[in-house]
Amino acid sequence: MIELTMEQQQLMDRAAAFIRQCYQELAIDEAQTELRMTEVMKQIVNSGTYRHTTEELTHGARLAWRNSNRCIGRLFWQSLAVLDAREVESSDEAAEAVFEHMAFATNNGRIRPAITIFAQEQEHGGGRSNNLRIWNHQLVRYAGYEQPDGTVVGDPLSVPFTRVCESLGWKGEGTPFDVLPLVIGPSNGTPAVYEIPEELVLQVPLIHPTEPRFSALALQWYAVPFISDMALEIGGIRYPAAPFNGWYMGTEIGARNLSDVSRYNKLRPIAELFGYDMTTNTSLWKDRALVELNAAVLHSYKSAGVSIVDHHTAAEQFGRFEQQELAAGRSVTGRWSWLIPPMSPSATPIWHRGFDNTEREPRFSYQPKPYST
Repeated sequence: MIELTMEQQQLMDRAAAFIRQCYQELAIDEAQTELRMTEVMKQIVNSGTYRHTTEELTHGARLAWRNSNRCIGRLFWQSLAVLDAREVESSDEAAEAVFEHMAFATNNGRIRPAITIFAQEQEHGGGRSNNLRIWNHQLVRYAGYEQPDGTVVGDPLSVPFTRVCESLGWKGEGTPFDVLPLVIGPSNGTPAVYEIPEELVLQVPLIHPTEPRFSALALQWYAVPFISDMALEIGGIRYPAAPFNGWYMGTEIGARNLSDVSRYNKLRPIAELFGYDMTTNTSLWKDRALVELNAAVLHSYKSAGVSIVDHHTAAEQFGRFEQQELAAGRSVTGRWSWLIPPMSPSATPIWHRGFDNTEREPRFSYQPKPYST
């Protein structure tokens, strides 16, 4: 009788749970399910791991989106396009796959949810440290340059990674909206740096629906949020490089990225533009500036033909997602503090709810940065 290690047994348990769920949801009969289970168990015994089929990989990635407790946009989980890049070994090939993903997902503004999945952990040997990682938090992100007086030109959140890029030889122009390069490599070695082709980065200059002077603020944001530093876990298998995207909810840009004091901090100049009284909080100048900034974001993206959703519609869509899951006999998990939008949350039905925050697999998970700051 073969004696299994604790790691093999744990992997078998997680693999079995996923295979049964996957095949049941895909309406694959019991005989095929058992055949696949036997095959997977043999792979684990012989090699300590197993490899997902294309069908398993696709459904597993979609389930990870469906299980994402922090995501309000899960109604569209079944539409996720899954791009299989598991055979990619070099940084150059990985960069090419990333650029193909960006072109496919951006789609001239009609954004398509997509994920590109690179090799599973340890698939090519050598242990975890040799796996390719995308060092960027997002494929498109603006640089942050700390000045001698402590102020920042650009995005303050990007200051540490900007320093990393500069240490690798990259040099930006020093504007508030310099697009950082793509950095790919092992977490214990020197990565490769790639300038992202300009035509792959769709950007939206911000204009206001009724105030023409708003454009003088010279604000902009990029069209697609490509998250690129999270791991994808499916049935005990971990994919450390699996960049994915949906489209923006307007408040992510207008009520966080451009308005947070620790980010672009633009509420004061907007309030000045509209002539709000900033000598007292009771004028609600911050609230009024926040509304105008978010109105500009939604108006600008829609005028440019770029997919975006407002937070009220997103909350309604989440309600439809809950109804669909209930009809399918599944409960919905969620992290309330993330599901409520950062603007007027009490005006959405999510505010009045509670959620089970249990993390289910398949899932996206955070992982340590592959660089030190």
